[in-house]
Amino acid sequence: MTALLDATGLFFKSARDAFPGATPADWAAAAALDPGSVGPDGAWRLDFRCFAVADPGGGGWTLIDAGVGPAEGPGAPWCPVPGRLPDLLTEAGIDRGDVHTVVLTHLHEDHTGWAADAAGRPFFPDARYAVQSAETAALDRSDPVWSWVVEPLRAAGRLHEVDGAHRLRPGVTLLPTPGHTPGHQSVLVERADGRDVLVTGDLLVHAVQLAAPGVAYAHERDPETARASREKLLARAVERGAVLATAHLTRPFVDLPEAAAGSGTEA
Repeated sequence: MTALLDATGLFFKSARDAFPGATPADWAAAAALDPGSVGPDGAWRLDFRCFAVADPGGGGWTLIDAGVGPAEGPGAPWCPVPGRLPDLLTEAGIDRGDVHTVVLTHLHEDHTGWAADAAGRPFFPDARYAVQSAETAALDRSDPVWSWVVEPLRAAGRLHEVDGAHRLRPGVTLLPTPGHTPGHQSVLVERADGRDVLVTGDLLVHAVQLAAPGVAYAHERDPETARASREKLLARAVERGAVLATAHLTRPFVDLPEAAAGSGTEA
């Protein structure tokens, strides 16, 4: 399992504005957990990350999330575009044609940018794109992700809408974790040669929510549901001894029992 850093940038709100319920103690703990997120004058520095999961035995790949995308994509108004995902895949030896599944944790522009191109073609031509049906049902038709992602993938027969927990293949299971968006999902990757990994998507967007899972993010659609989903997923990680794979923390993999320690780019 490889972390692919599509982009890094400053958020359009300060960290304290994005998480108004956090206490000074929460911020101190968050800074210790993820010091790289502390930008100048209280700015929030965050990564925009995807994950590639190799099939057992090799030969194919599952990609989890599709990054910020190109300069002309839906993320352009606020994301640090263009992202680097195409070059990162090449550097990792992953051909786009070998990606058979793309999991979209949710339909925000910073997670869907490389799902398609400006001509409406699936960026990964042979992949099915797995998303919760509750997510597509809740997406406003005027949202640019609708025309950039949902419409062209449906037209190409590539959109795979699932309902609830869903086993994509042995070792990869989609877990509904609503709240950030109505159909947000996380991903459990079970590894025979190591510890399980839970890919959090935007259930956990900043280390302050790792230090204090009850802290709400200003852009959660349903903060109470998001909190319950976050607490449940973190409890599951502790119970399984799983590592967290994070989209926006400046450390891709977080070991909960040793959360203050460093980590690499592969798990």
